[in-house]
Amino acid sequence: MQENFSRYLKEFRSDLPAGLVVFLVALPLCLGIALASGAPLFSGLITGVVGGIVVGLLSGSHLSVSGPAAGLTIIVLNAITELGSFEVFLLAVVLAGIIQLIMGYVKAGIIGLYFPSSVIKGMLAAIGLILILKQIPHFLGVDQEAFGSVEYDDGHGHNTFTNFFYSLQHIQPGAFLVGLLSLAILILWERPLMKKQKWAKIIPGALVAVVASVLINVGLKIVMPLWTIESSHLVNLPTLSGGGDGQSALIFPDFSAITNILVWKVAAIIAIIASLETLLSIEAVDKLDPHKRRTPQNRELKAQGVGNILAGLIGGLPMTAVIVRSTANLEAGSRTKMSAVYHGILLILSILLIPNLLNMIPLACLAAVLLLVGYKLAKPKLFKQQYQLGFDQFFPFMTTVVAILLTDLLIGILIGMAVGIFFILKANYKTPYFFHEEEYTTNGKQHITIMLSEHVSFINKASLQLTLEHLPHDCHVVIDGSRSQDIDYDALNIIHEFASVAHERNIEVTLKDVPQPSIH
Repeated sequence: MQENFSRYLKEFRSDLPAGLVVFLVALPLCLGIALASGAPLFSGLITGVVGGIVVGLLSGSHLSVSGPAAGLTIIVLNAITELGSFEVFLLAVVLAGIIQLIMGYVKAGIIGLYFPSSVIKGMLAAIGLILILKQIPHFLGVDQEAFGSVEYDDGHGHNTFTNFFYSLQHIQPGAFLVGLLSLAILILWERPLMKKQKWAKIIPGALVAVVASVLINVGLKIVMPLWTIESSHLVNLPTLSGGGDGQSALIFPDFSAITNILVWKVAAIIAIIASLETLLSIEAVDKLDPHKRRTPQNRELKAQGVGNILAGLIGGLPMTAVIVRSTANLEAGSRTKMSAVYHGILLILSILLIPNLLNMIPLACLAAVLLLVGYKLAKPKLFKQQYQLGFDQFFPFMTTVVAILLTDLLIGILIGMAVGIFFILKANYKTPYFFHEEEYTTNGKQHITIMLSEHVSFINKASLQLTLEHLPHDCHVVIDGSRSQDIDYDALNIIHEFASVAHERNIEVTLKDVPQPSIH
């Protein structure tokens, strides 16, 4: 403990600036994701604080940052509507945290390896498309009610697409101007020229867009009052320093709904999806870590569970480890997990010291931030890459996207998984196992041969990953794919990633007839 404290103190000069950068990225995202979720905007900030400080301290990850996630927005919006109140939804968040805590203790951290990447990417792409469609009303200054529920059919004779065209006919000029300029700033910040500027790395585009949107709206009050954005389309946070308002800022769960089966259903969905997104995020961040440090998966589930329990108890949204914040943390030069904690502290200070400034932010600007997030989740390049990977990857991917768009998230994922499993069973029905292992010792050094089976699919990912992780140090491993007719893209990734870092355990790896994970 003393050693860790000394290290955190030593790296303070690197971690504090990184925490500041993450804070600047997280602030508009916390507000924007709460907006997209149909929840009180303050709930997004609560989750950012809890995710930064509590999960930051409990997690074993050195770089990941937790908070409200775009991948959960559709689940939250649908769940609040289905359960009838935000207080009942908070109970589901608490229960989801308890489920995650149990998952951590029963060592369920490997569940992410059992979901084919095509279905997971399809889920994220569909969420991106829905984010884009659902944020258009705020981007144009149209009332949120114009879009109805998160499901395809809103139950009133309208659907996602008819409501989309409705919003195009009811544009508020001031909000549209702010949205366009905010989006232009965000896109500019993504250009290579801006990414080369050191100052642009320190000051995120989202923060610049927020400041610009506030100044534009102030200018509209003077120059064109009729275009001024109404207060109903501005951020509306309670002022904590005002006693009564501060007390009403925290919303508590309704425990009387504990016997409601729908609450448990929502809790299970949140726990599973949040855990998957977290495990995928920490896996991605660990790959980017220059020091190749690995995050304990089960410890991360426990940390996320505690975070969601606490967030649910005081009115926050469910959280995950978030790749956007985590990547910003890495690029800003973070050395330890304290940068995540510092970002949480800065979020608290902003709530306490500048709530009136936050309440000047137009929702159109936050919608622009989320439009770009949605685009990144569903960019055309992703569809092209999945197509190039072949029919077995592309068809489950597209099925998942279309099914989610036309039904809802849970049904869409189940349909996508069913299609993915069909292809797996088709390839694996003749093969009861995927490899056999032979061990022998020569000149005191252990040699291990792993013979891959005729078909290696994503079903074999977990076993393959665990086998490679538990290989002894100081050995020579031959992974032989000469008998394999087909090795799944996900399995190839695991094999080649293991080969790239095996030297850290002084393991010599020889790959025999194991191709690179290529695009067809």
